[in-house]
Amino acid sequence: MSNFKAFVHTVLPERAVLRNYRLLLYEEIKENSEEKIKRKLQNKVVIVTGASSGIGKAIAKEYAQNGAKVVLAARNPEKLLRLKIDIEKNGGKAVFVETDVSKKSDCENLIKQTINRFGKIDILVNNAGISMRASFSKLKLEVLERVMNINFWGTVYCSKFALPYLLEQKGSIIGISSISGVTPLPGRTGYVASKYAMDGFLNTLRIEYLKKGLHVLVVHPGFTASNIRNTALNDEGKSQKETPRNENKMMPAEQVAKIVVRATLKRKRDLVLTMQGKMAVWIYKNFPRLADKLIYKEMSKEPDSPF
Repeated sequence: MSNFKAFVHTVLPERAVLRNYRLLLYEEIKENSEEKIKRKLQNKVVIVTGASSGIGKAIAKEYAQNGAKVVLAARNPEKLLRLKIDIEKNGGKAVFVETDVSKKSDCENLIKQTINRFGKIDILVNNAGISMRASFSKLKLEVLERVMNINFWGTVYCSKFALPYLLEQKGSIIGISSISGVTPLPGRTGYVASKYAMDGFLNTLRIEYLKKGLHVLVVHPGFTASNIRNTALNDEGKSQKETPRNENKMMPAEQVAKIVVRATLKRKRDLVLTMQGKMAVWIYKNFPRLADKLIYKEMSKEPDSPF
């Protein structure tokens, strides 16, 4: 027994020291990694569309916290002003440009204002988006057109006008797509179509400029805590206001933002986020018929499901 006690008194402190050493090493690596990110993003000019809320707001703050100069774009100038003030209070740099990405002229103005202010563009984050929730049989075509105009054409317009400046910097175009850009989602025909179109456009753009240094990252978030379900359009084109899902169980927008920023610096080509999202994509690619049934079963559980 005395030998055992001696062993315990000898080994346990050593294990405690080793554990503390590992924690210190982890903190040092984390600190060095964060400093490296700040060095790489220092004075980079980043445009974020849909920056007034949700993932866009979180991405804008994450870039600003790491030394980038952020151009905030969205339709609500009051929210953009509040975000600009918040960023500057925390030592960041930001300007905002009121922008409706469904309007070609607004997107052109956003790029012009950025160049006039900063003289370059390093990163364009195409995040602005809207969802919808209705059965296709009841859905007004105007609703589908509105979703496509914001989610798809907004990405096309901003990318088109920013492209010459991004090529000069060998910069990045980032598209915040969705798992629905890879798998179907019943009750969201317009939304899914817009994300499939966005994916196809950006993936093709990547290949076109493969030899010219343009980096294109397509991000597929799973269910993320944001207001996109609250503002989703119903069959009449009105916001449904109430989310049909439990937002507390979803990935926080801030976590998505951290992943996106780091993936940009590593110049990754695509991301699929959340374990549920990764599983959905894998099952759909390998067992599409099974995936159809599983997706139907899951989405039909929503309150007031449209199908």
